[in-house]
Amino acid sequence: MAKRDYYSVLSVRREASDKEIKQTYRRLARQYHPDVNPGDASAEQKFKEISEAYAVLSNPNSRKKYDRFGHQAFATGFDPGFATGGGFGGGQPGNFRDFFGSRTPFDGLNSLFEELWGSGGRQRTQQAPVSGQDSEQTVEISFEESVLGTTAQVQVMRRDGGVERLQVKIPPGVDTGSKVRLAGKGEAGRHSGPPGDLYMVIRVRPHAYFTRQVNDILCEVPVTLTEVLLGAKIDVPTIDGKITMTLPAGTQNGRRFRLRGKGVPALQGGVRGDHYVTVQVVLPDKLDARSRQLLEEFAARNPLQPRAHMRW
Repeated sequence: MAKRDYYSVLSVRREASDKEIKQTYRRLARQYHPDVNPGDASAEQKFKEISEAYAVLSNPNSRKKYDRFGHQAFATGFDPGFATGGGFGGGQPGNFRDFFGSRTPFDGLNSLFEELWGSGGRQRTQQAPVSGQDSEQTVEISFEESVLGTTAQVQVMRRDGGVERLQVKIPPGVDTGSKVRLAGKGEAGRHSGPPGDLYMVIRVRPHAYFTRQVNDILCEVPVTLTEVLLGAKIDVPTIDGKITMTLPAGTQNGRRFRLRGKGVPALQGGVRGDHYVTVQVVLPDKLDARSRQLLEEFAARNPLQPRAHMRW
């Protein structure tokens, strides 16, 4: 396969300055370095290609030869003296060191690698620390646990086949989709690199009669016709347990009552939301004769036209 033009490999103009070539190579070397792309053969080949291009174009002498003769300037058997009519003699150089003498363009890459990856030369670049990847795992909790907080026991499957058991402290106020970060519990790093983080993604099981709206809790409580007409004290559930609420006489069906501070605590700290109770009147399925008679008497004694204002 024919070699690509070195300027195209580095994506620079042929008139590019030495500084521009160096900056472009630094960016590409970080992107395609094998330690950053483990097991990626195409990235490794790309890294070799850009390193070869930079080795030639970063050296003023080799860049002049490449600009004049192209890739053949470094080919085995190429005689620059024959090609130019003199200047280099009639030898048969077979590699970079033969062509350039004791120092090749590649020798300058060591110092650049030290700048990119820290001191230690070429061996250090091959063992550069690589951070482990972050990972996610779903944990399911109850509605009560999401409001009040809990400590969950989870099992994390590691890539090496080992199972790690962890205790995860879940703060009050989380909801489905919330994430709890466990620093350093993700995938292991390589070459002494730090491990990644593990994120526990929360999934809250639906509750039998509570629903959540931001930081408020909503529920419906069934009541009788007598209770709303005459008033009553009724028991209602909250996340903190059962409490007694006063139902005023004449309460309309569907009326909503607010219990302050009985909702969900703010996840970042602060006051709790509220708990809203909506009353729903439940009517009997059947009436005996006496009950029907009493209701008819009630209607006669308490005439009401609730649709009078509607001009149908």
